[in-house]
Amino acid sequence: MNEQYVRDLQEVDATQVSVVGGKGAHLGMLSRIEGVRVPAGFCVTTDAFRRIMAESPSIDDQIDQLVRLNPDDRDAIRTVSAEIRRTIEGIAVPDDLAAAITRPLTRLGEQAAYAVRSSATAEDLPTASFAGQQDTYLNVVGPTAILQHISRCWASLFTERAVTYRQRNGIDHRMVHMAVVVQRMVFPHAAGILFTADPVTGNRKVATVDAGFGLGEALVSGLVNPDVFKVRDGEVVAKAIAAKERAVHALPDGGTREVAVDSRRQEQPSLTDAQVVRLVQLGRRIEARFGCPQDIEWCLVDDDFRIVQSRPITTLFPVPETGDQENHVYVSVGHQQMMTDPMKPLGLSMWQLMAMVPMHEAAGRLFVDVTRRLASPASRAGLLDIIGKGDPLTRDALETVLDREDFVPSLPDAGPGGPPAGGASAPIETDPAVVTELIERSQESVAALERDIRTKSGPALFDFLLEAFEEHKRVLSDPLSMQAIMAGMEATWWLNEKLREWLGEKNAADTLTLSAPDNVTSEMGLALLDVADVIRPYPELVTFLKGVEDEGFLDELPKLVGGTEARDAIEAYLDRYGMRCVGEIDITRPRWREHPTTLVPVILDNVRNFEPGAAERRFEEGRRKAWQKEQDVLSRLRDLPDGGRKADEAKRMIDRVRTFIGYREYPKYGIVSRCFVYKRALLEEAERLVRADVLTEREDIFYLTFQELHDVVRSHRVDDRLVQQRKEAFRSYQALTPPRVLTSDGEALTGAYRRDDVPAGALIGLPVSAGTIEGRARVILDMADADLEAGDILVTSFTDPSWSPLFVGIAGLVTEVGGLMTHGAVIAREYGLPAVVGVEQATRLIRDGQRIRVHGTDGYVEILS
Repeated sequence: MNEQYVRDLQEVDATQVSVVGGKGAHLGMLSRIEGVRVPAGFCVTTDAFRRIMAESPSIDDQIDQLVRLNPDDRDAIRTVSAEIRRTIEGIAVPDDLAAAITRPLTRLGEQAAYAVRSSATAEDLPTASFAGQQDTYLNVVGPTAILQHISRCWASLFTERAVTYRQRNGIDHRMVHMAVVVQRMVFPHAAGILFTADPVTGNRKVATVDAGFGLGEALVSGLVNPDVFKVRDGEVVAKAIAAKERAVHALPDGGTREVAVDSRRQEQPSLTDAQVVRLVQLGRRIEARFGCPQDIEWCLVDDDFRIVQSRPITTLFPVPETGDQENHVYVSVGHQQMMTDPMKPLGLSMWQLMAMVPMHEAAGRLFVDVTRRLASPASRAGLLDIIGKGDPLTRDALETVLDREDFVPSLPDAGPGGPPAGGASAPIETDPAVVTELIERSQESVAALERDIRTKSGPALFDFLLEAFEEHKRVLSDPLSMQAIMAGMEATWWLNEKLREWLGEKNAADTLTLSAPDNVTSEMGLALLDVADVIRPYPELVTFLKGVEDEGFLDELPKLVGGTEARDAIEAYLDRYGMRCVGEIDITRPRWREHPTTLVPVILDNVRNFEPGAAERRFEEGRRKAWQKEQDVLSRLRDLPDGGRKADEAKRMIDRVRTFIGYREYPKYGIVSRCFVYKRALLEEAERLVRADVLTEREDIFYLTFQELHDVVRSHRVDDRLVQQRKEAFRSYQALTPPRVLTSDGEALTGAYRRDDVPAGALIGLPVSAGTIEGRARVILDMADADLEAGDILVTSFTDPSWSPLFVGIAGLVTEVGGLMTHGAVIAREYGLPAVVGVEQATRLIRDGQRIRVHGTDGYVEILS
């Protein structure tokens, strides 16, 4: 056999992806697994493809043209890719190459039927399956037809969908080559797909089998609904038998056709339970060989299974590694921290080093193992209560796991030691001086860090940082700080509960918290209105800012009239808030101080949508409304039986909320301030490594853990391959949606709202800020794309404090993630914005520009147009 152009499937293994493509390599490995039968065949190598491509010099120019196209320009991509396909299919296969390809047919049967299948070098990879990107041809008979279909497979590297997929995933067209697999056809009684993990729930212990009569094409193309079997621990635990009216059969002279299934067979299962269990056992063997859950195409011939393809299931959310076989239940940290995007390794590892509890990583996200707390009845009640107040969906997901009874072990309650989850009730006085003292402590701690870190570099910097992380934890766990936070939250819950009971009023505390003092996050939004006031009088400045793209724009401002004052105002804002950014818990994210252009669209919105002095007016108006609400509530309470006592208690709690609720935002501000100091020091270290030719670029440190970076600084050696692998892995994590709750079986649970008090068709969420508002939905996923008009309703996936400058210009808020006490909810209440959070898939179900009505008191959103 000509090794350069053709390889027998039996000779192929995982090391030869560049020669036989992903599918070919997988089939070669499959054929070597004991007990797994793969139809005989061979691979036409990528050398054959390169030889064909070299036969036509015009292809290079056509690919150049393709590279220059915008991935969203579908028409142009369709035209150019069709030209490339025509060119490839029009190239005559040279005689020596044709002879090498057809030679194995004499051994396998010249007039037998074959499947001819594309196998690109960038498919069936752990991070991108490329499923369906290239073509497969079934029941191809005779050497001439086989050569013709191999040409079509080569050309299918440039189908419109394959080209678009590569462009969207940043894959170079020239780096992907096409091999072709030629296999003896099997004519099955039944065929289908086996997923060795449940593709819907992610459960790794449940396998799913889709099956139908005839060739598997009927299922893949959606021609028929399959029979579906679910198997757990060697037995069928669920099945749904479909009415299979059509099947795809092979024709004697080549090709395939649809046929009607005999009415007596339509309702019969295409596999017996025993066959299903046997198939899943095969699948488990294949999964063990490849080391991850597989999506396997199979055929049944004379009660014997043939495997025709296996690829990784790339849509499953990975499970944190524990090294034991015990059951674990994990809760997402990102849903608590308002950051569900993946984090880079440096950000992950530093957050883990600074966290108060152990955190586990999966797909660039962090999770806390709550199994032990769920196992003991006393700690379980406390955990469910505190989680339910923050995010009812997470609580519901945990209760779903607990309902299974056999998953979480029951442990006896630990002794009387330790407070319940959420901390003991705060016994501190309602005294604004407490908040002043806490803020001063935090500022002193950050100032000391900035002072002491200046002299540190090299390995000494890392020793210093490990000590700084301990101080970080001490600041975070300061008992007085915890008491102040809990005092504000508990007073809010008390007011909402009691005023509903006594006055029948929902979420009364929302109005009572308007313009609460000492809230560093709401002050940040108002302060940007003041920046807009400095810029508004100068049209030339506004025009200049509309065209800003370069981060150096601040240095250009003084050249314009009013520019020096504008620069000073923006600089002063950055001095106070420049450490913030979207996704700020990940230290690797660019801060506003590093990318001040992020703020420009928001400043311009403020210039356009507000009058001078808006910040002060907004704050005063909020304070007045809160005071009026307080008077109204107290006078109504006094009219009730035992009204004097009720009014006195409510007044005490209102004072408590006004004193402490603003401080809720300060600890996060302190954390982020400290993290920016760490980041600057580490980037200076990275600059030194770049100058010493250890690193290619300073941002490479983001793809190393803190400990790995420490080692690089000590040894002056870095594993470039590791950095590259981490970059690719990070890209793949962005396509995955993290679940609120994840089990060690891999089951991803998002939870559900158990409510029947909502109109049909409305989107259900959590009411976090009272009021009802109607307006235009602006679906914004990146703050830099903000383009808001007065009266708009912001719809986004999550909001952390960095979004609050947008809150001053909107009329309402809808997010996919959030709870009663998360930042977006706190700021929405302070600004008096009706808000509903925790609305599953809000950014997909609501389209930008639609009119919607947000019911912030009752927790749902109606789409009006």
